[in-house]
Amino acid sequence: MSAFISADPTVAPKRADRLPFGLGLAAGAVAFAIFLGTPGVAFAAESTEISARRVTERKIFSDNEIMNGFFKIAFGAELQTTGRTDRVRKYAAPVRVYVDNRSKVDRRAELAAVVADIRARVKNLDIEITPDRNLANVKVTLVRDRDLAQTIRRFYGRERAEQIQRSLNPQCLSGFRKDESYRIVSSDVIIVADAGDFLFRDCAYEELLQALGPINDDASVPWTMFNDDVSMGFFDVYDQYLLNILYDPRVRPGMTAAEVRALLPQVLPTVRTWIADINGLAQESNDPARH
Repeated sequence: MSAFISADPTVAPKRADRLPFGLGLAAGAVAFAIFLGTPGVAFAAESTEISARRVTERKIFSDNEIMNGFFKIAFGAELQTTGRTDRVRKYAAPVRVYVDNRSKVDRRAELAAVVADIRARVKNLDIEITPDRNLANVKVTLVRDRDLAQTIRRFYGRERAEQIQRSLNPQCLSGFRKDESYRIVSSDVIIVADAGDFLFRDCAYEELLQALGPINDDASVPWTMFNDDVSMGFFDVYDQYLLNILYDPRVRPGMTAAEVRALLPQVLPTVRTWIADINGLAQESNDPARH
């Protein structure tokens, strides 16, 4: 990024070697909208790859499985240079997303649908698209595949870009700046728009969500998109748990893991009820005492 407000410029990539589409593949002839069944939002049919993943998605988790993933994903960072990563980092203000399309494949409508879906599924998160760059605290840049490396250099500078490319080999990327109270003040997201429909959806969800705070990737959590071996293409139930815990108003920026752990017996029941309602899950099947 060109200038960091925080001493901890933190980034999270989606690696090129974990994706079903490689660099250089052309996009499909017709871009698709998103079908997620979100109340009040109409979408067209989605790809068969995403539909197949929905069929096999696990939706019921124990308290320990949810808490274990939360502490691994919400704390730490896949790549950071200075500053502490052992505190909660999140937005404490409304999140406004500006989309800058620099690709011949215009996916702004699809990105707006992803933002609307995130808003619908995270209870206490105020997030929406804005047409005004000056009002945005999240800026998403949609680029051509061949322009990705150049864009990373422009955002992060040559030295940092070389570190990112060498360590992470990203296909898309997000990063944020935080203040001294661990409140995120701005985020940048870079997504390749012309390398396939599934890749775009997978990148859009993961990078937008990581730009909101849960920026660490962990291979030991098998149900999260924040795992280099997992590609979803939609906002899965497990990650809805993580984001709804993070954005519960009782979980505040700057909290330690111990402070959050003490709150979770009060937070988790509220989150479970919300997740069950928004996903049409039976409450009795979602009862943590049964798992």
